[in-house]
Amino acid sequence: MLYQVVKFAAAPLATVVCRPHISGGSNVPRTGGAILAANHLSVIDSFLLPALLPRHVTFTAKSEYFSGNPLSQWFMRLGGSLPIDRESAHSAQAMLDAAADLIDDGNLFGIHPEGTRSPDGRLYRGKIGVAWLALKTGAPVLPVALSGTDKVLPLGAKLPRPAKVGITIGEPMVFEGDYRNARDRRRVTDDIMTAIQKLSGQEYVPTYAASFKASSGMS
Repeated sequence: MLYQVVKFAAAPLATVVCRPHISGGSNVPRTGGAILAANHLSVIDSFLLPALLPRHVTFTAKSEYFSGNPLSQWFMRLGGSLPIDRESAHSAQAMLDAAADLIDDGNLFGIHPEGTRSPDGRLYRGKIGVAWLALKTGAPVLPVALSGTDKVLPLGAKLPRPAKVGITIGEPMVFEGDYRNARDRRRVTDDIMTAIQKLSGQEYVPTYAASFKASSGMS
């Protein structure tokens, strides 16, 4: 019920501010569990899809979003996002376990495989959590390419600004393999990132965004 209240309030705001164009919406299954794997350009990415898609979508969000910008706090808490402490392996696994339960119960789950926002608009190497979920649950993965969200709420901005946003949802991908096998997880993750890159047209960087930020002295 609370999610629907937030969605009712957020959808008109997202439409006015973002002027979104959604392509491939018919690829989202009407029922059943599925994983939305999206690139990550802005803090608003994690609540834009839940606001605009007809089905309930639960996203991951780093724990800092729940204690930082008041706007992001409000959306993350009321939108039902799952917080993740990126420095804690235990927290990350707990989040994945909770996500797997949601998917097994027939829900949509959203994740940014890059793990953190792109610092420069390029697409960075994906972390293997998305593959763990896909192989553990057997659910289809829908690659998602977002564009323009970094113009709506750039890094460091407090308030959103009007800009056009594009959302492209690719065809479902189903994978085989063992979720406990590191090679299978890496292979599946790379295949998902390749699909996202084809949809987004972003330049791909074969290193983790967090590592790039650390080496560049970025936060």
